Amino acid sequence: MIRDTIEAAVREAAQAAIDAGELPHVALPEVTVERPARAEHGDYATSLPLRLARAARANPLEIAKAVASRISTEGPLRSAEVAPPGFINFRLSEAWLAAQVDAILAAGPRFGDVAMGNGAKVQVEFVSANPTGPLTAGNGRGAAIGSVLASVLEAAGYAVEREYLVNDAGTQTEVFGRTLLARYLQLFGKDLEIPPDGYPGEYMVEVAQRIKDEAGDRYADAGPGEPPPELVLRGVDIVVGWIEQDLLRLGVKYDVWFRERWVYEDENVYETAMQALREKGYLVEKEGALWFASTELGEDKDNVVIRSTGRPTYFASDIAYHYDKFVRRGFDRVIDVWGADHQGHVSRMKAAAAALGIDPARLDILIYQLVSFRRGDEVVRLSKRAGNIVLIRDVVDEVGADAARFFFLSRSADSQMEFDLELAKRQSAENPVYYVQYAHARIAGILGTAAERIPSFDDGDVALLAHPAELELIRRMLQLPELVQHMARTLEPHHLPHYAQDLATAFHAFYTECRVVDTDNMPISKARLKLCAAAKLTLARALTLMGMTAPERM
Repeated sequence: MIRDTIEAAVREAAQAAIDAGELPHVALPEVTVERPARAEHGDYATSLPLRLARAARANPLEIAKAVASRISTEGPLRSAEVAPPGFINFRLSEAWLAAQVDAILAAGPRFGDVAMGNGAKVQVEFVSANPTGPLTAGNGRGAAIGSVLASVLEAAGYAVEREYLVNDAGTQTEVFGRTLLARYLQLFGKDLEIPPDGYPGEYMVEVAQRIKDEAGDRYADAGPGEPPPELVLRGVDIVVGWIEQDLLRLGVKYDVWFRERWVYEDENVYETAMQALREKGYLVEKEGALWFASTELGEDKDNVVIRSTGRPTYFASDIAYHYDKFVRRGFDRVIDVWGADHQGHVSRMKAAAAALGIDPARLDILIYQLVSFRRGDEVVRLSKRAGNIVLIRDVVDEVGADAARFFFLSRSADSQMEFDLELAKRQSAENPVYYVQYAHARIAGILGTAAERIPSFDDGDVALLAHPAELELIRRMLQLPELVQHMARTLEPHHLPHYAQDLATAFHAFYTECRVVDTDNMPISKARLKLCAAAKLTLARALTLMGMTAPERM
């Protein structure tokens, strides 16, 4: 990437100035090059002279001059300009920019990939909603964030595995089981009420009916409130099947569906994890329960892992689950994408990792905030327990998977967001999804029309691309690899939809200002058709990373 090239040039120039005695012998801080907020300040800039000033006891402007004078302005760079109070601004060569069109076309569908992860094994676990009912619309945000983040990390060179944790061994599953038994027995004419804390939604009747159709009266003799384990597992499997299908409709596919009960059954992972904590002195008995001594690791309070009844808590299960991820399965890095209701669980989970001898830096936990829905001026309310459920499948049916993913992804995870269902359906430039996809379809149409009059533009000379709108479009395309690198570092995939909008805007501006198909000027027409093809490829890559389609016509 050109930014890496400029960073290396700045580092070498600063060191050369030190070696020449123009700057004092000081340790160079990390060299960073960023895009200025204002276009008039150039394509890139560095503040290294400002950060060197104190250690060097020198005027930052003089440092900037010493460094800038040693940076070659041949090749990619047109200039390296010193600006107060101590910046160096870089402008890219127009000839170099134009040549990048051929480089993008040569890279093909993998344009945007960066060599960063070096094949490190990363797991991204996301959604993992309790299998007590169909996925609500709110789960869509975690699905979009997790799936796009996984795609971005793959583009950055990581070996990524996508996982859904099926919580089939906790309290909510027990409540689900008691509710299911009541609904099942009602189908045989038994006058039973669902538990007060149960799930009253009609979907529970559907689950019970499915089991009756498959198993008949096999469980009809069960006592009220004592659901047979096989009945509960059948019910969970039915709901998990719904969840899987709903996520597939949203364009989300998992590599692994991990069952929580496996940590208690498979190779005794739970006991092994608890024993590891016990041997290190992090498990203490008090008040009739077993506690994880979180305070020994800087937490405000200790946390119960085994209740006085002898049953493990959800936290204990999660400790064993993460032990399985890091130790048994050997992931180099684990990324959990959790809803806002798990905020309080983050620090203690990090502490547990440290207690198990796992570097907490290898565990990233992203918390995404709530999403609210509107349909025009109407607020759409969600409630699984009340039985008034808006499902993710309802959202996909109404606005489509592409719009759903784009809108869910459009705000940073730590911000609450409002999803406007009416806007997401609008067939106009007001709808960012339509705007971006229309740009891709428009390019496809241009290339299709051109093919009727210009059979091939492979010999197009991109050196002819010099119009400001052409160069601006190229600049936007070249941001994609940098963006992939940035998102992989920060775990912030919400930048993608905004990039796609900016790229679409740059293309629309280019097409407005520059005539593309012009048989009276074949050389420039062929060059611009190459530019169109590169823009189409780049836009398609951004859409693909977001898990969206790149339509050829609209």
